[in-house]
Amino acid sequence: MNGIGLINATGQPAVAGSFHTLVMQPTSFCNLDCTYCYLPDRRSFRLMGDAVAQACAESIAQQNSGHPVSVVWHGGEPTATPIGLFRDLLTPFEERRRAGMVRHEIQTNATLINRQWCELFTAYGFEVGVSIDGPGALNRNRLDRAGNPTDARTLRGMHTLADAGLRYSVICVVTPETIDHAESLVDFFTGLPGCESVGFNIEEQEGADRAPVSEDAAYRFWQHLIARRVGGSPLRIRDVDRLADYLAATRAGRVDHAPYEPIPTVSWDGQVVLLSPELLGITEPRYGDFIAGNVLHQPITAMLARAGDLDYVAEFVTTLNDCADHCAFYDFCRGAQAGNRYFEHATFTARETTYCRTTRQALVSAAAGHLTPHGGAP
Repeated sequence: MNGIGLINATGQPAVAGSFHTLVMQPTSFCNLDCTYCYLPDRRSFRLMGDAVAQACAESIAQQNSGHPVSVVWHGGEPTATPIGLFRDLLTPFEERRRAGMVRHEIQTNATLINRQWCELFTAYGFEVGVSIDGPGALNRNRLDRAGNPTDARTLRGMHTLADAGLRYSVICVVTPETIDHAESLVDFFTGLPGCESVGFNIEEQEGADRAPVSEDAAYRFWQHLIARRVGGSPLRIRDVDRLADYLAATRAGRVDHAPYEPIPTVSWDGQVVLLSPELLGITEPRYGDFIAGNVLHQPITAMLARAGDLDYVAEFVTTLNDCADHCAFYDFCRGAQAGNRYFEHATFTARETTYCRTTRQALVSAAAGHLTPHGGAP
């Protein structure tokens, strides 16, 4: 890439020139109004057209990497898209999907899931992710536009998925109000029919004027989860299992030093941001709108090839190199997410973030504390 430096330790390009994940926004609209949501256009009912989907499918074909691409349908709320239109958006990917070179994923609040959506997910081999933060009051931040709770509607959608034979994963946002309820959360997700794993996202600073989760609270949270997982809990916990996989790879001498994996995200009208889906729809005087181009006018690989010309990408890479040189957690963490750096510090040059400390460092420290009971705490 033009203008992009190299990770000093390996001499490889800092950011890969191809992508394995493509996030697509079939609509900017969401039917919920979660208190921590950062999406600026979630009240606007705008829909992706067939031409954008076709251009995205062509971008996947043109990179010719030989590696399958996960097409992640995100939002907004993707199931707010009329189901007929959504099926049309899948058509350009179908040949590559049947060849095993594309797989579809969707992240949904599940409040609109019905039998027809389940049939579509089955027909196209979708991996389904559901967003819910726990039972009852633990889901208090996920409200509808009238300020009403949504947990019952999401649970109904999850049961509909399970009744259709579809298993799903869960993303749970953990806030300062729920961080001390690790046991209740694990019990809840373990008891959900069809739930095969859960990923815990400790609330990030993305425009919300809220105090972050403390490092001590995060450490205790991960301690509880590690103890439950090691103690035989059948619930797969994404974050704990990723750390276990990393430790196993390290012991086997298979530490991954691959370049940073970009996550191109395509808006309903074809605009593309690189590095972080959270930057879509955001404008800022210093960086502009973060748009790398429009997929209707150029393939995503061409945008990646010129990514170093974007100030925010160049800054991110410089700091990523700094992380690689100086941070003891880098081999596991692979550098703070670009969105977190921006939303926490209004710049991409900050090396450490609250996300680093609560989601990566506290997790590693809690695992160390479990292995060596007299050490590991921050």
